[in-house]
Amino acid sequence: MEPRSKEFLLRLLRTISPSGSEREAAETWTEEAKTFADKVWVDAHGNAYALVNEGGSPRVMLAGHMDEIGLMITHIDDQGFLYFTTIGGWDPQILQGQRVWVRTREGRIPGVIGKKPIHLLKNEAREKVAKVEDLWIDIGARNKEEAEELVQIGDPVVLAYEPQELRNGLLVARGIDDKVGAFVVLEAARLLSQLSPKAEVYAVATVQEEVGLRGARTSAFAIDPKVGIAVDVEFATDFPTMEVEKKKLGAVELGKGPVLVRGANINPKLFELLVETAQAEGIPYQWIGAPGGTGTDANVIQLTRAGVATGLLGVPNRYMHSPCEIVSLEDLENTYKLMAHAVARIDESMGFELL
Repeated sequence: MEPRSKEFLLRLLRTISPSGSEREAAETWTEEAKTFADKVWVDAHGNAYALVNEGGSPRVMLAGHMDEIGLMITHIDDQGFLYFTTIGGWDPQILQGQRVWVRTREGRIPGVIGKKPIHLLKNEAREKVAKVEDLWIDIGARNKEEAEELVQIGDPVVLAYEPQELRNGLLVARGIDDKVGAFVVLEAARLLSQLSPKAEVYAVATVQEEVGLRGARTSAFAIDPKVGIAVDVEFATDFPTMEVEKKKLGAVELGKGPVLVRGANINPKLFELLVETAQAEGIPYQWIGAPGGTGTDANVIQLTRAGVATGLLGVPNRYMHSPCEIVSLEDLENTYKLMAHAVARIDESMGFELL
């Protein structure tokens, strides 16, 4: 991966962007988009757009959501402790004892998620997973008045993790789901700006995917594309205890390339185009089956207006919806290369009708 692309990826992963609070990620994404795109803008919903080859045909939409799971402040008690609810799907076991960043109007405030010490728990409580309502955030405030000078109800919170490289080209970070998708679509657009595509290409960093695929629905309606390709993370099944899941989900490994999804959510001709492009460009790939709608932006893009020829690329991801998600940098690079070269083959004469 080129140094500039990698540096952009790390900047994006460092942003705080739980669903409904994506502005920080959008600012980073649009700043990078302005270095090459014909037009860059953000809509009233918060979706960020980068347009390449304005005036081309047909319209192609590339979508990756920039929101991440997080927390939201719901109450401040008299002692200055903060109570919260979850944004998106959390495993409650992950939360207790974590350090956090509360994003306030003045910037980030560090804190910790507190819980009664194990020594003071009754035997039955020790064997149970703590509920969210039994946890709180401690920012070191003396009382409610001091806390309220810093924090407001509704402020977003994330676990305090920085991206870090591991061995063998692997990257660990929080928010990989799906800031890497937003990264991939913009890098694909950057590459397309050099490939002279026939299509008019809209790269979109969508919002609120983790709370109902909301941003993809509104942005796809606005663009009205003929073709839409979404990028999201896909469950890697290459670590212990995943043998049963392999039989249900398919075998997916880090470092083996992007995952092509095949099924009802996917246009068969677009799927074949992705396969043919990967083979022609020497890009490794994997594939899985998805018999119905997928829980991704591809689902609502396909169902926009009179229907969109839709594809879905997955980035293999270990430990999804945790602060230590792991992906392969090589997989990311191969995903945006495959996306760009496939879109470069699309022209107005190409039909995606099934008969």
